[in-house]
Amino acid sequence: MDIHKVKKLIELLEESGIAEIEIKEGEEAVRISRMPTGGFMTHMQPMMQAPPMPALAAPVAAPPAAPLAPARHANEHVVAAPMVGTFYACASPGAKPFVEIGTEVKEGQVLCIIEAMKMMNQIESDKTGKVTAIMATNGDPVEFGQPLFVIE
Repeated sequence: MDIHKVKKLIELLEESGIAEIEIKEGEEAVRISRMPTGGFMTHMQPMMQAPPMPALAAPVAAPPAAPLAPARHANEHVVAAPMVGTFYACASPGAKPFVEIGTEVKEGQVLCIIEAMKMMNQIESDKTGKVTAIMATNGDPVEFGQPLFVIE
C-alpha cells in the first residue's frame, strides 16, 4: 500500500471524526487510530504474520460454590444444575413444561434443558419420585450447583 493512500485515509479520518479505520488489500493491511491527544497512530503489517500471544494472567482462585439448599425432609432429594447456563422448563416457547409441581418422575426422565454455549443440554432426574418444588424460572440464568428441583 503506497504512502499516498495512507495519507488519504488519515485525511478521511480527520474530516469524518471516525476514531479508527482498518483497510485490507490482498496480504497487506493498515489500521489508523486516533490517539487520545488528537494525533494518529498507523499500523502496517503483512496479513501473514501470526498474531502476538496474549500474556498469561495470574491464576485467580474461584469463589467457593454456593452450597446446595438442604433438603427440607429426609426423603427429599435436590437436583442441582450440573453447569452454568440458561434454564428452560420446556422444549420450545409455548410448549408444555417437561415437569410441573406434583409430576411423578422416573430416573432418567428429562426435567429441563440448560443452554450452555449454544448447546441444549437435557437435565435428567437421578431419582424416581414426585416433583415438590421447582426452584428456577424459565429463561433465567443458573449457576453450577444451583438447586433446580426438589424430588420427594
